[in-house]
Amino acid sequence: MAKISKIEAQKRKGRYNVYLDGKYAFPVAENVLIQFHLMKGTELDEKQIAAITTADQQAKAYSRMLDYLSYQMRTESDIIKKLKEIDTPEEFIEPILSKLRAQQLVDDHAYADSYVRTVMNTELKGPTVIRQHLRQKKIGENDIDDALVQFTIEDQAEVAKKLALKLFRRYRNQPEWRRAQKVQQGLMTKGFASNIYDMIKDEVVPQPDTEQENELLVKEAEKQWHRARRYQGYEREQHFKQSMYRKGFDLDDVQTWLDEHEL
Repeated sequence: MAKISKIEAQKRKGRYNVYLDGKYAFPVAENVLIQFHLMKGTELDEKQIAAITTADQQAKAYSRMLDYLSYQMRTESDIIKKLKEIDTPEEFIEPILSKLRAQQLVDDHAYADSYVRTVMNTELKGPTVIRQHLRQKKIGENDIDDALVQFTIEDQAEVAKKLALKLFRRYRNQPEWRRAQKVQQGLMTKGFASNIYDMIKDEVVPQPDTEQENELLVKEAEKQWHRARRYQGYEREQHFKQSMYRKGFDLDDVQTWLDEHEL
């Protein structure tokens, strides 16, 4: 048995050094000090010292998680990943998680709810992308479903309108058909269902600009016709038309351009 001869406060708040029989033995957190009723004169055997040391290691890891949580909300998978990064023994992970859950410091359901609310109000993303992010965080499907209820179809349409208008501006130099196609693809890439575009298109599709469309066609036609110069006659026309169609131009308009230029 060894007897505690002194307990000395460290410079770091909440940490103490324990001396046994006049010699430094081990550091300990304040809550561990209280848990084991450590005080000057207390006698400890090797088993008790091992239990105190283990409890202190767990307390230090728990304290690290409190610091980690102080910056923003975290998921259980975030906590587990961080604990492993700091080489926390596997047997400590679940007790630390249980303590954090009990104090409502970690709550995947609340995280999902908060994340959905934040994204729907600050970003141009749809529910599919949101779901993917939460799945990556290992949030349960039921929690994700519950959180996404607040992102109503009406709210999705409003966010999708903002994104669609932005995309139409980005693709303003594309032919009308291709521009609409790219906007639809852009909405789906950002997590919106395919039917959302049909819901909002009357409000976001720009009015046709015939003059601009013609300018785009003429410019592209001249470039594609030149590129097809290694072909002759009918074959050149077919390669030219295929290229123009892939660029999003209407084939009737392309044929008109060919007829007018008598190439």
